[in-house]
Amino acid sequence: MRDLLTPRLVLHPLSPDEAENIVARRPGPGALWAPEYPTDGDAAGAGHFLEHCADTGNPQPFGAYEIRLRQDGHAIGGVGFHGAPNAEGQVTIGYGLTPAARGKGYASEALRALLGFARGEGIAAVNGDADLDNIASHHVMVAAGMRFVRADDRLKHFLIDWSDTPEPSEPSDTTHATYVTEATDATDAA
Repeated sequence: MRDLLTPRLVLHPLSPDEAENIVARRPGPGALWAPEYPTDGDAAGAGHFLEHCADTGNPQPFGAYEIRLRQDGHAIGGVGFHGAPNAEGQVTIGYGLTPAARGKGYASEALRALLGFARGEGIAAVNGDADLDNIASHHVMVAAGMRFVRADDRLKHFLIDWSDTPEPSEPSDTTHATYVTEATDATDAA
């Protein structure tokens, strides 16, 4: 699997072993975790990834990614897909950061990279949602290019849809991902 690089971040695709460490909240060999990592959301996301692996196999590249800072390699959160594309070529995303990493644009940067990756893989549309009162998360999805589509009694739902739009020949935004093969840590990836 390849790491996705943004100007400030490394999105590292989780292996099942790494996900088990996150669920157990014990860093594996060589892991660098920022204070407060993993959050409850990170542990839950890693647990869902492991359930998916057990039920249908490892969905990578449409699985979970750990968000790491490029400058020092510390994990500060997670972002990822909730599984492989459905029959219509759609996926659902989720993300979260440690409290200390919030408010710095990292979530939008990570989400833009993941959306660009999805589009490059031929995904037709990406769905996301957040609690009604999670205004910060609503802003993250809009900043990453998603649009609000509906609300229910608990959640606001967002979408980016490329099914009728040709893929651009160049990125339309300065925050795009590059790919690194077999990087073992942020030092190797940078």
